[in-house]
Amino acid sequence: MTDVLIVGAGPAGLFLASELRLAGVDTVVVERHPRRPDHCRGFTLNARALDLLARRGLADRLISEGWQAPQAAFSGLPVTLSLAGARTDHPYTLGIPQTRVEEVLEAHARDLGADIRRGHELLTLDQDAESVIPTIGTEDGEYPVRAAYLVGCDGGRSTVRKQAGIDFPGTEATRFSLLGDVEFAESEALPYGVTTGPAGAVLVIPRPGYVRIVTSDPQPPANKDTPVTLDLLQTAVDQALGRHVALRAARWLTRFGNAARQAAQYVRDRVILAGDAAHIHPPAGAIGVNVALDDAFNLGWKLAATVHGTAPSHLLDSYHEERHAVGAHVLASTRAQMLLGDADDRLEPLTDLLTRVATHPAGNRAFAEIVTGLDTCYDMRPDTTHPWLGRLAPNLILGTRAGDTDIATLLAAGRGLLIDLTNGSAIRESAAGWADRVDIVDATCPDHPELRAMFLRPDGHTAWLHTAEHENTDNLPRALQHWYGPAGHPVTGASAHTFR
Repeated sequence: MTDVLIVGAGPAGLFLASELRLAGVDTVVVERHPRRPDHCRGFTLNARALDLLARRGLADRLISEGWQAPQAAFSGLPVTLSLAGARTDHPYTLGIPQTRVEEVLEAHARDLGADIRRGHELLTLDQDAESVIPTIGTEDGEYPVRAAYLVGCDGGRSTVRKQAGIDFPGTEATRFSLLGDVEFAESEALPYGVTTGPAGAVLVIPRPGYVRIVTSDPQPPANKDTPVTLDLLQTAVDQALGRHVALRAARWLTRFGNAARQAAQYVRDRVILAGDAAHIHPPAGAIGVNVALDDAFNLGWKLAATVHGTAPSHLLDSYHEERHAVGAHVLASTRAQMLLGDADDRLEPLTDLLTRVATHPAGNRAFAEIVTGLDTCYDMRPDTTHPWLGRLAPNLILGTRAGDTDIATLLAAGRGLLIDLTNGSAIRESAAGWADRVDIVDATCPDHPELRAMFLRPDGHTAWLHTAEHENTDNLPRALQHWYGPAGHPVTGASAHTFR
């Protein structure tokens, strides 16, 4: 028995496990592969992902190991999207292997007490009114699990999604590319970046001791799962360039397409989807792992409160409402980038228009924030016009009786946060009924003298604020009740979904 069973030990599953354990939820993670892959699917964390990881104290160790590029990844336009001036604490893209990110997340989850089982595969999935009952297979046999909730973080071909009968509408792949981590037989046979030939283009990305090559698959097989061979990649590269560039020592070879699909429901009864299990999209913009982390960060505190029985009835559904909308934007953005990269004369006027917009400083910043998710803004109640409302709060420096601190440090515990800057008692008294679920901190903020108070959800998004211009104190109890339920009356006992 466990409170939550997570299927898949990729970035989404591991980060979600940490979030649930931070809230004291019994969590088991099963992963069908007996060990982490020896190849690396991606190499970037964007500004939004770093901001989120910083809210749990996980960003600095990754930043110290990676390399920083002060722009956002974007395909199809001859313009660099600068992150200078963007609304982020980390105005750069961090180059770091996904395998290392997973190592850090797994160590963090284990330190918090998550039970991570590799070589354990979901076989079947049943539900009843009170629980989910999956069957797990190992090399030694099968065993059942009973969990209050099950979360599928098991990739684009998600077994969880299929077993739960959740539709996955979208568009089929219309073209495919080959990817190979290889070596050149002759060093520096091709420059880094894109080399265009008479029949196509080849992208070369430097990696330690090898290169990553991406080029079009000229003749995709009827079965798209047919293994990619070094000979196939060699033929495709030679055909694109119109000359021979000898490749050798393949580390990883794969094929990917431009399919774009999104689960119709992120939450269905006691089954939940996150990461690639909830959405697949073209790889343009290197956004995949970053969106997966964002899903987990949004879901963790909501699922934990639901398991503990303290959540208002709508809270878990808000995960679908908020993240499904973001997922749709990601699909649209990546598909647009793929279209802009097509050699189609009909798109030249559109490419020219977007290039001119992206060249304008305001347009450049808007593009950068959109494609990285820095523009993410959730619908908060009650509504005001303040630009921080619904967005990830900036990492303000605060003065407290214990000394200087910042918002990221205060959020590391994974609880809601009410910052009172009024030096009075009214704010604290109006929120006292939620003090068991929300940390209330008296502080000063010299950089923003107009700020009086702000309430942040555990994921750092601003749910309410009070400034000299936005008198909003009457709405604080309403905001607290919307996200945490009635004051002083958390829903506990018989309605809680915990098996502990």
